This record gives sequence, structure tokens and C-alpha cells, in this order.
Amino acid sequence: MLIPQEKLEYFAASLDGVTTDNELRLRTEIIPSETDILLVSIEDREDFPIYITVDESQILCMSYLWREEDIKPELHKELLDTLLSMNLPMPLSSFSKVGNQYIIFGALWTSSTVDELIREVDFLSDNTLTAVEELWDYLIK
Repeated sequence: MLIPQEKLEYFAASLDGVTTDNELRLRTEIIPSETDILLVSIEDREDFPIYITVDESQILCMSYLWREEDIKPELHKELLDTLLSMNLPMPLSSFSKVGNQYIIFGALWTSSTVDELIREVDFLSDNTLTAVEELWDYLIK
């Protein structure tokens, strides 16, 4: 069984250059930090890369959406209600907030395969674009 760092390196090598079922072309790079992060860039969607971390209990995939200051103040509460309402119908993804940054994320078991991770990246990328399109009116342009 691979330790989290080895699994992250394995995923980086396995995903780099892959084209998903939805024709998304992936590029990977490991960002060294206290807990290394796998950055998955998606051709034609460079503004919304997927960040992947691996620990003993899960594989976490997330994409940044917008910051607190990007929200129209008068629509802040309505946006929060909308995000909560979208959590269930949004397949395989959920919304959260880290500091002042809103994110969309999905999680997998540590025993997930490369193919399952590719599908998660595919879904999360599509869901990120859908969220931005659906919620654009709440944001300061």
C-alpha cells in the first residue's frame, strides 16, 4: 500500500497528458508544501485548475471559485442560500469556504483508482464551470 506522498506522485504521473471522456486534456504538477498538492491544469479551462491532496482517509479534489470580496454585498445572503440549495443537485460536488475563498470540491476513498480520479476531475471541472455560470450574477464583475 502506498503512503499518501507516493500515491500523490503516482496520480501526478498517471494523469499527466490524459484526455478524459469529455475530451478534457490534463496536465499535472506537484506543488511542494507542508502537505504536497497535485495541481491539475485543464486545457481551455486554465482559470479553474483542480487541486488534489491525499491523506490516510481521503483524496480531496477542489477548485477555487471566488473570494468573499467578489460577491455583491446586497446579494451575499441570497448567494449563500443558493449555494446550500445547489449542494444536493450538483452531482458529486459540494461547496465550501476556506478563509475568504469559496471552493467546490469532491472527495474519494484512498483506495480509488486512477480511472475514478479522472472521472472526479472531469465532473468537478464541469461542475466548476456550471457553478460560475449559474452564480455569475451574484458577483462583482
